[in-house]
Amino acid sequence: MIKINVIVKNNDWKKYIKNPKLYLNKRLLILQKKINSFEKNNFNLSIVLSNSNELKKLNKKFRKKNKTTDILSFPFHELKFLKKLIKKEKNIYLGDVIINLNKVKKKNFEIEFNKLWIHGLLHLFGHKHKKDKDYFKMQKLEKSFIKSIDSHVGKNN
Repeated sequence: MIKINVIVKNNDWKKYIKNPKLYLNKRLLILQKKINSFEKNNFNLSIVLSNSNELKKLNKKFRKKNKTTDILSFPFHELKFLKKLIKKEKNIYLGDVIINLNKVKKKNFEIEFNKLWIHGLLHLFGHKHKKDKDYFKMQKLEKSFIKSIDSHVGKNN
């Protein structure tokens, strides 16, 4: 099971999603049915819904890039350690994902938002995309997850 803590730091998010936690929980339930390991463990994570200013500050502080970005992920564990932890522990904190409203709302909101939080979730599970093969693997998983969500959830639910 995945438990999510949603922190809305910019109230403009509510113009696009009335109840972000409910929105995300509905979609996470679909993914939980698709992925077996979600049944054995309790995974916890936080998603922070913010804006360009905060993401620029965090990007500068943690990645030494003085510019805004669409998403930042802060995994709590490296993949190798996480795999061991999944076998031993029932409750696992995955980390934090921060999403920039200013980047999401410039595109098709729901499609872009789903892409971003799924992308962030995959990072929390240890996926990276520095190498091409890792990028393609992660992209394939993202598309699979999005397809699952789209086939089970109607638009604007």
